[in-house]
Amino acid sequence: MTLLLATRNAKKLTELRRILDAALGAGAVELVGLADVPAYPEAPETGLTFAENALLKAREAVRHTGLATVADDSGLTVDALNGMPGVFSARWAGRHGDDLANLQLVLGQTGDIPDEHRGAAFACAAALVLPSGVEHVVTGEQRGRLLRAPRGEGGFGYDPIFLGDGQHLTNAELSPAAKDAISHRGQAFRGLAELLRTVTPTS
Repeated sequence: MTLLLATRNAKKLTELRRILDAALGAGAVELVGLADVPAYPEAPETGLTFAENALLKAREAVRHTGLATVADDSGLTVDALNGMPGVFSARWAGRHGDDLANLQLVLGQTGDIPDEHRGAAFACAAALVLPSGVEHVVTGEQRGRLLRAPRGEGGFGYDPIFLGDGQHLTNAELSPAAKDAISHRGQAFRGLAELLRTVTPTS
């Protein structure tokens, strides 16, 4: 089965490949990214929820490529910011994908928030859309709190300032396998892997 992950983020592609291999066995699914298929006009993420954006991206990819497609939308929700940056996490500082600027802006916006009110969560919605039109959405959430300064060199995005509940290491300090076991995307992608056991590319 060939499965398209509708992203140009190489780290997300590596992450999903690792999770699928662990859940289904190495090589059970041939995973490709947008860089591996002919380019097509990518629709803007206009949804107001993670699920809406994930479905939008997956539907567009299936329409242009004919491949069964997974797309995810995920981000950081900060309690003291009324759930923001949320669906705007990747472009919170104004330019899509500028991880450092996004992280620094969130730290600046929460600088005066006391420790007991620095609750936050990573949320993910992962959509699987098949050429037949069948659609599935699986969600995941990791609760925790924001630190006041980055820690760790791994991960990406807001990982260096996020400490999960019950954890002593930030997501950026965890090994890839340890992060997969608890992260929002790990939860959602494992849910998709279970779905993939029961579907065929055209079903």
